[in-house]
Amino acid sequence: MTARYRLDDLIIDVPRQRVERDGAPLDVGGLSFRLLEFMLEQGQRVVGFDELIERVWAPAVVNEETVTQRVRLLRQALGDGGRNSRYLRSVRGRGYQLCVAPQREDEPRIDATPPARRKRHIALAGVALIALAIGVIAWWMQRPDETKKPQSPLLQRAAYYAGIGQRDDNERAIALYRQRLQEAPDDRDAMVGLSRALSADACLYNGDATQLDHAQAMAERVIAADPRNAAAHAVLGYSFDCRGRIDDALRGYERALSLDPSNDGARASAAYLYERRGRLAEALAANLAVRDPSRVRFLQIQIAANLDLLGYTAEAESRYRRSFQLYPDNVFSNLAWPSFLMRHGRYAEAQAALDEAMKRGTDHAGLHVLAAELAWSRDDRDTAREEAARAAALRPHGSFPRSVQYAFAQVRPPSETLRAQAESLRAGLRDGSDPIDGIDAALLLDTAGDRDAAIAALRDAIAMGYRDAVYLRASPLFAGLRESPGFDEALVAIDTAIAREREAVRARKLEIRAAP
Repeated sequence: MTARYRLDDLIIDVPRQRVERDGAPLDVGGLSFRLLEFMLEQGQRVVGFDELIERVWAPAVVNEETVTQRVRLLRQALGDGGRNSRYLRSVRGRGYQLCVAPQREDEPRIDATPPARRKRHIALAGVALIALAIGVIAWWMQRPDETKKPQSPLLQRAAYYAGIGQRDDNERAIALYRQRLQEAPDDRDAMVGLSRALSADACLYNGDATQLDHAQAMAERVIAADPRNAAAHAVLGYSFDCRGRIDDALRGYERALSLDPSNDGARASAAYLYERRGRLAEALAANLAVRDPSRVRFLQIQIAANLDLLGYTAEAESRYRRSFQLYPDNVFSNLAWPSFLMRHGRYAEAQAALDEAMKRGTDHAGLHVLAAELAWSRDDRDTAREEAARAAALRPHGSFPRSVQYAFAQVRPPSETLRAQAESLRAGLRDGSDPIDGIDAALLLDTAGDRDAAIAALRDAIAMGYRDAVYLRASPLFAGLRESPGFDEALVAIDTAIAREREAVRARKLEIRAAP
């Protein structure tokens, strides 16, 4: 048996029966240490009550309540919350499991180098599983710079409306940009602004997806005339971002940043996509490197998403809550807070926050997907089906809302149809599309009754960077799939990747704290 283990930020010295965090000893001894030692020996295997009783307590005769109480004491000693566990989680009806893979200190450390860039991808992405549209962040990161007022009064008004963040105002901006281009067909600022607003219409406001073709063409026209135009490269990246073409989008954002290192918008947009690829430490570092946070309206939300996936739940929560309070008119804030609560099993709080968000007048497919999930969780099947149908109607070109509708429907499409749609998504994933396509395919295949293929699609998504294990463990959409033995095995890969990213965060000495 090895002398030492690392479990996230803990060092466990078995012969000395000592547990340390940052060099400081924790009060873990007796049965608590024996329980921890046994769980370390199991890796991330789910261990049932009977086995724990036999291996930790025998020959004493105890019951499940005794095990539960000892687990609670161990968590308290480690400073671990039972609801948002960092080290040891309860697996309902089955037993307990380590949250991250323990690492033997006598083995070589896992290389934390980010994965190589994937190939270009061509599929239009669906709605993200936490109900956030692909590219929402990118829109806010690339909104017009109000400190650089356009000379034309039309451009001044267009930039003003584009920066508000509402669908009607964005449409006004589009009209004004087009009016300016009628006056001055070669106005590059107008073309950049129009490209950005057209992408936002499709990406953020459920508009026609063909707008993205026009947005891309407009940006490329500016780049052809002015290859060093950083703003044009940024909006080109945004047009790809809204399609789920992550690598192409990253090239645009990174090129913009290389041309203009002060471009906080491009930096934060790239950070968003690093997260989509599972490069969480890199994403957090980029977000924290933003030079002027006042120019990035939802920077705290983006940082919260990084922290949440990394397992810094309390720090993420403070940022989500604060954004929900500060920006009641924005769909992104209204989605992020109740989605966070649902993912962490706080269903009543999530429903209350969602109700408040709905009262604020914002509407988005993601809100209705979340409403459907919460309704299904409380066994309100009719409401779940109604909300899923609303989500699909609001985003007809999005795959995931339609998949949710199928999953909750009483009468579903033929299995062959579901499998064909899933295979199309998996083909896009193999060509480099957003990892959410693999999760979408897994849902479709599970709905079709093909659990083995669903698990394979889930593994594909994880391999491409999907890291939201908390959502997969919480959403009723995947309740059936969670019964498959391969489900826990697949999620071990996420937990292992998260542990690696947390190690990279510590190596970079990134500051993790609550929102200001």
